[in-house]
Amino acid sequence: MDPLTPNPRPFRQQAIAMPTRRHFLHTAAAAGLSFTLPALTARAADRRGTERPKSLILAWLAGGPSQLETWDPHPGTAIGGETKAIATRLPGVQIGADYPQTADVLDRFSVVRSLTSKEGDHERGTYYLLTGYRPDPSVTHPSLGSIVTRELDSPGLEIPPHVMLGSAASFAQARGGYFGDKFDAYKIGNPGFGLANIKPSVDASRQQRRLTGLDIVSRAFAAGRSDAVRRTRHADTTASALQMMDSDQLKAFEIDAEPAEVKVAYGDTQFGRGCLVARRLVETGVRAVQVVLGGFDSHVDNFDIHTRKAGELDPALATLVTELEDRDLLASTAIVVLGEFGRTPRVNPLGGRDHWPTGFSALVAGGGLAAGQVIGQTDPEGVAVEPTDPVKIEELYATVLTTLGIDPAFEEYTPIGRPLKLADAAPLAQLLPT
Repeated sequence: MDPLTPNPRPFRQQAIAMPTRRHFLHTAAAAGLSFTLPALTARAADRRGTERPKSLILAWLAGGPSQLETWDPHPGTAIGGETKAIATRLPGVQIGADYPQTADVLDRFSVVRSLTSKEGDHERGTYYLLTGYRPDPSVTHPSLGSIVTRELDSPGLEIPPHVMLGSAASFAQARGGYFGDKFDAYKIGNPGFGLANIKPSVDASRQQRRLTGLDIVSRAFAAGRSDAVRRTRHADTTASALQMMDSDQLKAFEIDAEPAEVKVAYGDTQFGRGCLVARRLVETGVRAVQVVLGGFDSHVDNFDIHTRKAGELDPALATLVTELEDRDLLASTAIVVLGEFGRTPRVNPLGGRDHWPTGFSALVAGGGLAAGQVIGQTDPEGVAVEPTDPVKIEELYATVLTTLGIDPAFEEYTPIGRPLKLADAAPLAQLLPT
């Protein structure tokens, strides 16, 4: 096949049992809304009504959480430090003692204790963990959330299908990469309070006069210009913004109507509110949500830092899983919990742990992923660098995509005609449904 020729869709649909397809956003003239997606394919339409469309929630723990203080403690060993461990709902499996609520729902998860990476720098590690590809100066890869958003239908959705909640460093953004910026995440720094400046500041008649003037300017700009210039996303984006401004689905970003006990259960923190909003967004039909909890970079005072962070992460994560299950959403919503790398087995002279890109941990749940197991093992003495049963990031993401109905082996072409797989690995058999 000529690399500059778009790949045929039928080949893609034959590659996997569950249907996937590309999102082409309509122009304003054709559909009036950039978040409105084309009609479902026949196969997707057959599945709608019998199976809820799937979604992804990525809990991003920025800074590199210590595996030893979270999901892979080794108390009483030379590397265990001050961290204690507690029993969980998974027989024989312990996690850090600062996570009692997560321990009580750990049977809904699988624990991956043997993630490996060759990127020990925050920026490079973040890129790799968000995309499944190591940084490459010749291409910008899409994040996992962008892939999910592009490949899964969002019928009737009037708000962005890809959302990032919480503050993060610039390199932790969920971007569309070579798919284009229309698949970037819609970013909200402090979730739970709705969207600022979303309603017009003038009355309806003045708003209409402004839009009429904008239309005159836009048509004048397009007159006499090439098709390439006219095919900009300006009108498309304007139309989508206008419909979003008037949509009842904006209520998904607000938590005022939630019962007080629910808000307390998640925790009155940025991350807790973010997880509650993530649940509301998934209910509304959003395909991918990244919720950020930063502050895990513990070169100094590692144990105090992780205890404080657990106070935010533990209640929010446990409540999110419980609510998704209670609302019959867990089976259709994949949850991935991880950061850019782990921390060193040895504690440094400042009471901290440094960067450790081999043998770190993640939690996964829902979305068809197998639950109730532990994959991999790290050396409790901290001598062996490589864990047993090592898992690459691209293997984990290939698994998540597969259970969401997306073929990870499908090759997309970059703008310069380079074919790249959505995830360059085979799925992990242990995490696939039996």
